[in-house]
Amino acid sequence: MAAVSARLPVFPWDKLEPYKATAAAHPDGLVDLSVGTPVDPVPAPVQRALTEAADSPGYPTVWGTPALRDAIAGWVERRLGAASVAHANVLPVVGSKELVAWLPTQLGLGAGDKVAYPRLAYPTYEVGARLCGAEPVVYDDPTELDPAGLKLLWLNSPSNPTGKVLPKDELVRIVAWAREHGVLVFSDECYLELGWEADPVSVLHPDVCGGSFEGLVAVHSLSKRSNLAGYRAAFLAGDAAVLGELLQIRKHGGMMTPAPVQAATVAALGDDAHVTEQRERYAARRAALKGALEAHGFRIEHSEASLYLWATRDEPCWDTVGYLAELGILVAPGDFYGTAGDRFVRVAFTATDERVAAAVKRLGAA
Repeated sequence: MAAVSARLPVFPWDKLEPYKATAAAHPDGLVDLSVGTPVDPVPAPVQRALTEAADSPGYPTVWGTPALRDAIAGWVERRLGAASVAHANVLPVVGSKELVAWLPTQLGLGAGDKVAYPRLAYPTYEVGARLCGAEPVVYDDPTELDPAGLKLLWLNSPSNPTGKVLPKDELVRIVAWAREHGVLVFSDECYLELGWEADPVSVLHPDVCGGSFEGLVAVHSLSKRSNLAGYRAAFLAGDAAVLGELLQIRKHGGMMTPAPVQAATVAALGDDAHVTEQRERYAARRAALKGALEAHGFRIEHSEASLYLWATRDEPCWDTVGYLAELGILVAPGDFYGTAGDRFVRVAFTATDERVAAAVKRLGAA
């Protein structure tokens, strides 16, 4: 068996530990803006649904309850504007990171196959390709890729880390190219409900897909929009043939969303009020941090959606990380997401109001 170090890149967050120690030594404590993990309460209706389903002694099903499938299909139609979403067009998964990491393996990809993803991207796209022995390929414009051997194309809009949103006409062009060349498209849309200066569009919208889900799957998560990162609640929607194959594979692998989490997901997808409330929290934190960073001499690029500000002082990213660590503020270096990010840092606005206010105060005083 090949050593993990030979197959996978170094786990990036381990490299940040010395800077975290520096930031934590600040007299007023650490402000951790490095990871986009929710800190606000799980919405009350979701907690109630989880509790009420706590007595679930039997095995859950991989495909989920009919109620869960109804909830996912209804949300995809209502929120994404997709038409005629049947149960065959949806599939719950145990958190979106698990799906991203193991999708190429579950699709049967391996040596000689290519998996493509944006040049600046969530590191797990590369990990997924390497786990199955496929070739990871980065792109600026996917339609300029050589389609030979390309079996899986990842889109990510809104982007992690940059917050960039792909316009509808660009999605139309990419989908048409992928279909022409028989390339399967998985669109990571986990931040779609967190648009600030743009209105993100799903690949499943009829204006993009032409009313057909052929060759298209959208990935969605409740971690960010509903503060459910600890629940591992996510789902896929799109091509019934692709999802049907994945369902069979995931049955063999026992990849089951726990029954109480399925019930909580139904509640979360059926309640828009908590999403609006959470958006307002994030909007206020974003405005405060963006203003403070710009006043401090940072330039913010993209960042029109998602939970991050893509910021630069036009210096090597680790210099910026070190500088902010001395202020007690921890951020993620841009090169975690690809070499093209080596002069940027990713600043999450998922900290509490009190910690965000502390960061703003420190930036203003420095």
